[in-house]
Amino acid sequence: MPNPDWNKRAARARELISETPAAAELLRFYAPVLDFQGRLYSAVSHTAADAQRSLRAQLDPGLLVPLFPELLAVVEAHGTAQLREAAGGLRRLGEPSWRELLLDYLGGQQEDKGPAQFFVRACVEPYAEHLASQFGARPPHTTSSCPACAGRPMLAVLRPEGEGARRSLLCSFCLIEWEFRRLLCPICGEENERNLPVYTSEGLPYLRVESCDTCHHYLLCVDLSKNGLAIPLVDQIAAAPLDLWAAEKGYRKVATNLLGF
Repeated sequence: MPNPDWNKRAARARELISETPAAAELLRFYAPVLDFQGRLYSAVSHTAADAQRSLRAQLDPGLLVPLFPELLAVVEAHGTAQLREAAGGLRRLGEPSWRELLLDYLGGQQEDKGPAQFFVRACVEPYAEHLASQFGARPPHTTSSCPACAGRPMLAVLRPEGEGARRSLLCSFCLIEWEFRRLLCPICGEENERNLPVYTSEGLPYLRVESCDTCHHYLLCVDLSKNGLAIPLVDQIAAAPLDLWAAEKGYRKVATNLLGF
């Protein structure tokens, strides 16, 4: 798995600001966050993964805590009022609290953390992606959990293959992809096409909602066969209006993205 190009991801977010006005505010914030995550990725790039150990157990909060102030500064400069307030609170609490938040998240105790969830996740994503990328090839997978870290998928991706497209899922914890059957709900296993409706919008034809009328979950999907310039991790942010529409229709997202959609 090639190393991600964080500069390209940040550049894509800035391109989308003018292309998707409905999500422009989110993207203006997300771009400098991606800049920070790229610097963090470089800072942890010396770490080696052990395929025999749990990925989460290999993530060292000690490498992330020193980088927390830089993330707080990014949020204070570009974030929403709620996140700026949270950043100020975390700055006053200091390193012991940052370490505790990271340990809770790595241990799977990430519920009910409010805005603090964003800060730990923004730090963990690049580090986890770096380690997971060293695990090698992954066979097709038919459960909703990531084969590298057991995280839930937050996104589906369609890549051109032959005369059609191959589907993969992107993990909400370590950001890696794994191949997954095209017509199969990753949550309940529904495979009847009639119960798996797909919804698109005219303005963003390469972004779609893949839903399940059996368990009422959904995933956003980035269709690279329709837009080869898209970067799934980034372009999903431009689909925030689709997330809101899906929620209004009673569907529940399998896992939210970094910005909470």
